[in-house]
Amino acid sequence: MAVKLRLRRMGKKKQPIYKIVAADARSPRDGRFLEAIGLYNPLTKPHTIDIKEERAIYWLENGAQPTHTVKSLLRQKGITLKHNLKKRGLAEEQIDTEMEKWQKLKEASKSKEGKKEKKSRKAKAKEEATETVEASDESSKTQEDAGVESSATEVKGATSEENDSAKEE
Repeated sequence: MAVKLRLRRMGKKKQPIYKIVAADARSPRDGRFLEAIGLYNPLTKPHTIDIKEERAIYWLENGAQPTHTVKSLLRQKGITLKHNLKKRGLAEEQIDTEMEKWQKLKEASKSKEGKKEKKSRKAKAKEEATETVEASDESSKTQEDAGVESSATEVKGATSEENDSAKEE
């Protein structure tokens, strides 16, 4: 029997919650399953993933094939890394140290993403402010230039004496 680790849809209409289940590959999506090993809620910010790690590794060791989505969820929780380390034959202590390193890297990348978002928001606000200042400066310069040009224009058909008196005013 081919076993798959996949999602089983639950919840109300337009409010999905998924169970992560080990099921026969031939059974329908919401049909019979062998064991429920976790929950996935995509509607929360950030999305919630609760997986029984030992049971997921058990099914992976026994040949269960995860779907693309479940594989992604297992990766996010570090279960596939732990499974691969066990497959290599590493001791529990080494696996624990590798998992700690992975956790630190994951936390560091999250903090960098958060900082980038904050910086990008500040940078956008700064750019908008400078654009508005530049636009107002340009409009005031064009108005001043227009005022200078209008006073410097000569009246056609007038004598040079009349033009001189118009310039003085």
